[in-house]
Amino acid sequence: MLAEDSVLLREGLIGLLSRFGHEVVSAVGDAQALVAAVEDHAPDIVVTDVRMPPDFQDEGLNAAVRLRRKHPALPVLVLSQYVQRTYAAELLDSGDGSGVGYLLKDRIGKVEEFVAALHDVADGGTVVDPEVVRQLLRRRRDPLERLTPREREVLALIAEGKSNAAIAEELVVSEAAIGKHIGNILTKLDLPLTDGTHRRVLAVLTYLRA
Repeated sequence: MLAEDSVLLREGLIGLLSRFGHEVVSAVGDAQALVAAVEDHAPDIVVTDVRMPPDFQDEGLNAAVRLRRKHPALPVLVLSQYVQRTYAAELLDSGDGSGVGYLLKDRIGKVEEFVAALHDVADGGTVVDPEVVRQLLRRRRDPLERLTPREREVLALIAEGKSNAAIAEELVVSEAAIGKHIGNILTKLDLPLTDGTHRRVLAVLTYLRA
């Protein structure tokens, strides 16, 4: 089962897979058609791109995650130009973690590498591009590790709803010092440049998720 919005690439993959003795039972160009085709054909493996119509964001990968939730044993190989971290980790964790792969198109050096990965995933293996692993590990890194102990302390007090003045009083420092700590916290957490109040809320959410 093949899902790829580019007609040329889709037809090329059909020809390639046929040349290596595989039957493509259905080839579609959007995520909705992918889900429907899997239900109709019960394929041995799904090969899908990440970005597909209508919004070209993460429709293909999102569909793959939903399919694995419903069919945990369904082998899925994602073949994409992008690492979509939102759903990539969820896909790789789906089922028991077997029969799943995520490869980057531009990093496949030989056709044989792709076919070998396809066989591995179909047989229940896990194949993941090292670049995908690197980006997922970077995403999972504790965002608070860049903060000093004092900055963590200030952030914890912000999370309790305390004002700058109240924090300064509790820590026995000046309010200006607290303002400086908060500025450092917002910078180190790479929060978007919005108004100060909104950034404080985002900082608290980051603290609570860590």
